[in-house]
Amino acid sequence: MTTDRLTPEQKAGNGLFLGSGGWGFGLAVDGRREDLFVRPGRFGWTGGRGTSAYADPGEDMIGAVFTQRAMTSPQPPHHFQDFWTTAYAAIDD
Repeated sequence: MTTDRLTPEQKAGNGLFLGSGGWGFGLAVDGRREDLFVRPGRFGWTGGRGTSAYADPGEDMIGAVFTQRAMTSPQPPHHFQDFWTTAYAAIDD
């Protein structure tokens, strides 16, 4: 479920949606650290209707943010990025 199941051919050209990560069975799976909140092994989903939920077994952390703002692009909105950055900054201290 949390193992990247995509082939290199399937990932080609899908960086806008996947970044450096991949796709397990119904979940996004982070592949490498690209930002404070993007860590290998983290898995979850950012939904277009305003939710973001991830589990990070390496940090023993689960987080979820629920908004009423639909996404307007494939890139997560700044309030999602702020939420995850703040959550990881709190445990990195």
